[in-house]
Amino acid sequence: MTSITEPARQTPVIHETDVLVVGSGPGGLAAALAAARCGADVTLLERFGCFGGNITVVGVEGFAWYRHEATVEAGGIGWEFEERAKAMGAAVPESQSLSYELDSEGFKLVADALVEEAGIHPMLHRQFVAPIMEGKTIKGVIVESKAGREAILAKRVIDATGDADVAHRAGAPTVKTPVEDMQAASVMFHLAGVDKQAFLSGVQDDPQTYKDWSSGEWQVETDGKEDDMFSPFLGKPFELAIKNGIIPAHLNTIGGTWGALHDSGELTYMNLVHLAGCDGTDPDSMTKFEIEGRRQAMHAIDALRQYTAGCADARLRNFGMSIGIRDTRKLDAVYNMTEADVRGEARFDDSIGIYPEFIDGYGVLIIPTTGRYMHIPYRTLLPKDVYNLIIAGRAIGGDRIAHAATRNMACCAVTGQGAGVAAALSVQNKCGFDEVEMAAMQDVLTSQGVRIA
Repeated sequence: MTSITEPARQTPVIHETDVLVVGSGPGGLAAALAAARCGADVTLLERFGCFGGNITVVGVEGFAWYRHEATVEAGGIGWEFEERAKAMGAAVPESQSLSYELDSEGFKLVADALVEEAGIHPMLHRQFVAPIMEGKTIKGVIVESKAGREAILAKRVIDATGDADVAHRAGAPTVKTPVEDMQAASVMFHLAGVDKQAFLSGVQDDPQTYKDWSSGEWQVETDGKEDDMFSPFLGKPFELAIKNGIIPAHLNTIGGTWGALHDSGELTYMNLVHLAGCDGTDPDSMTKFEIEGRRQAMHAIDALRQYTAGCADARLRNFGMSIGIRDTRKLDAVYNMTEADVRGEARFDDSIGIYPEFIDGYGVLIIPTTGRYMHIPYRTLLPKDVYNLIIAGRAIGGDRIAHAATRNMACCAVTGQGAGVAAALSVQNKCGFDEVEMAAMQDVLTSQGVRIA
């Protein structure tokens, strides 16, 4: 590969802050709110034009679709996301659980309100480019935007990029899943023009369960208790469409779940397109699969019109703003969670919150219906060899099956809230992230409504 040498440049410092959060998905937004509520001066950096990440940008509206009667929740800011969305008219009851589905457009307003109320300095439309390093200590980040290249200085940085972008470029050890083993990416979409009564009658006449997920190209492991539970699964329309030549035979991975059906005829959170081989750290790969995902979505809509009750007049309402990525690069943390941890109700002295026994990914689906839960240890957020940096969200340390649990949005909020409190205490006590007093952190998290044990 050839290269060029760029001339040296002077980059203006446009902002300084106590805590800089890079990325505003469920982990980053929770981190910024938690740090600000501890009294820190907080800046929230986001490359898109809204906060909320996976919820608002990708269109993943099922925030806690795993919740059932016996599910034990972490509480805290993740719970607040749902309650605030309900209060602001940006949530409706979710179809397969005791949770509420967050409206991807309405949640943009929810996030705006939360950020403004907390006194967080918002910085949208700026892309993280590089860390500012002094030896092994991060001092801030370089960003690019319509305004050009700029620098932001910070006493502590929280990497909530989802792909450990800051940590990786700062020199912290990370692990990237081989592309052939990555969980599939998805292009989410929403429909309009659905006859609600006819659609729900069709669902009632032929109810689907979680065991129906194991069909075609998919084989999903459960622990048995999930098998006969209702799931808003759609598979048969696409099998019929392939059989009858409506969609090409090789598109046998189209299938999945619908979210909520509104009185207006909108059928939202259509999680039907699954794109194996998409590398969320490679822009060429993302370009290819973004386009392919939209193409497959239109095939899916054709099949729904032909073979699903109430969908004869369905039409595309909108796509998510960006492709949804489940799996790329993760931190090689001070402690990496294991499959045994998430399957075995792990307990840790450095717990920053709990998460129910919910695993979704790599061919495993376990729904938390029996009250079992695990602790999330603080050490999974801590990088090796880089100082004043902490990770929040799906890039925390863990193996494959651990990632299938902790990547979920509600767990990202747990890690984000822990990271935010740690960052604020680190600044206030002038100590490193590895020196923050655990008892003090847990006390603050408990005061913020988090269940620690």
